Amino acid sequence: MENNEDKSKELNSSSVDNIEKVSSQDTKVSSLDTDVSQDKNPPEDECKPSLSVSIKWSGGVYPISIYDGMTVIEFKEAVYSETKVRPDKQKIVNLKCKGKPATDEMQMSSLGLRNNMKLMMVGSVDEVLAEAVAVPEDMPEVINDLDISEENITCVQNRQDYIEKIEKRVREYKPKLLNPMRPGKKLLVLDIDYTLFDHRSVGQNGLELMRPYLHHFLVSAYEDYDLAIWSATSMKWIEEKMRLLGVTSNPNYNICFYVDSLAMIRIDAPNYGVVEVKPLGVIWGKYSHYTSKNTIMFDDLRRNFLMNPQNGLKIKAFRNAHENRDTDVELLKLAVYLKDIAVLQDLSKLRHSKWENYRKGGY
Repeated sequence: MENNEDKSKELNSSSVDNIEKVSSQDTKVSSLDTDVSQDKNPPEDECKPSLSVSIKWSGGVYPISIYDGMTVIEFKEAVYSETKVRPDKQKIVNLKCKGKPATDEMQMSSLGLRNNMKLMMVGSVDEVLAEAVAVPEDMPEVINDLDISEENITCVQNRQDYIEKIEKRVREYKPKLLNPMRPGKKLLVLDIDYTLFDHRSVGQNGLELMRPYLHHFLVSAYEDYDLAIWSATSMKWIEEKMRLLGVTSNPNYNICFYVDSLAMIRIDAPNYGVVEVKPLGVIWGKYSHYTSKNTIMFDDLRRNFLMNPQNGLKIKAFRNAHENRDTDVELLKLAVYLKDIAVLQDLSKLRHSKWENYRKGGY
């Protein structure tokens, strides 16, 4: 391991030096972030939430940001990503225009909503989805991911019933392809919520909730890895978040493809109970040049890579953006780690949970 470490430090010293030169005063966004936001992002008014409302449903309260230009159907998609109640099943009280129910194509700004207004919703999760997320009575209770240690993860990737589920996704699921894949590049699969973006906090624009050094990190990683996004939300919401963060418009890197919640599978994991996970086997089955040897996934939830724990790196969750954006340097350090391991032939042999100690003295 030390030989690889020395070799990678020698090969990538210039990249590391560039990263380390970033001023601590720029932790909100890197200089590259600023350039992108000025030159390539949509105008700030497009990213700025015009107001924030809350949906009250089934005993819970779900904050939803409304952006300038958002239509009713886009608002319902945002509600769906939080509640899993499909738009056609939603009945939202007070979502009206001149006393009549608002139609999907109407602008949310025309409905007279007030900031911090609470809207009641009536609706149920589809029967099929309800069955998928229901925990059988004889199954153990699902444990919060934060309470699970690495030692308690049991690999379930060889169970035949799960293999069959993955094979079905390979046959039927279609990732959203954005840019060509590059021969010889490894693959980095990234989660969005709490990994790249604090989706629960409220900000004046998307950049305020973006994890510090995001664009700097993606530019650095793109030199050695194809980039993919896999989020446990709908494809429409992935596209919207990537637009707000300026990812899709950045000229210095490309995202190869998006994968949404429909590619996930449901498993019964020992010590976890019934959960939905992101099996990388779906990607490997669709694109055979990506394998367990050249793929790494970042996610703030360890359970999402239960089917391939040797390829998952549990990133520190980015929450409370306004409090933590001045001190969060996780992506800055991980950019260096990715450089260090890019020279290896087999990433699956690494223990990514100990990534901070890959170099002597840490990152």
